Amino acid sequence: MRIGELAARAGTTTRTLRYYESRGLLPARRTGNNHRTYDENDLKLLRQIRTLQDFGFELEETRPFVECLRAGHPEGDSCPASLAVYRRKLDELDALIGELRTVRAVVGEQLERARDELAADAAAPGGPEPVCELGGRQR
Repeated sequence: MRIGELAARAGTTTRTLRYYESRGLLPARRTGNNHRTYDENDLKLLRQIRTLQDFGFELEETRPFVECLRAGHPEGDSCPASLAVYRRKLDELDALIGELRTVRAVVGEQLERARDELAADAAAPGGPEPVCELGGRQR
């Protein structure tokens, strides 16, 4: 198939395909009249790359999966290098989850503190009038 058909079937652009080719992720086969030509295996490579990128993998992190497919493995994640990328990505995600839990705890503490201060101010004589969270004044 030609580059336009491959791009359409993969849900991407010809520009993206040329970029992948320049990065060595997509083979650059040419016909006699110098047109790029692709097959179903190339479509499988592209789908692997796009799926991994949808999951947050950087383009370079997809290389071991592409190389695994090119080596003839039915799945791009059945090679040791692919498994190593999975492990690194899981470690990265675990670290991010830990950071997010910390941030969530701090935000929760700030919310409680702010609520307590607002309640104390409202309870004090001459304190501010309570405001409805929807924007109107409570009566």
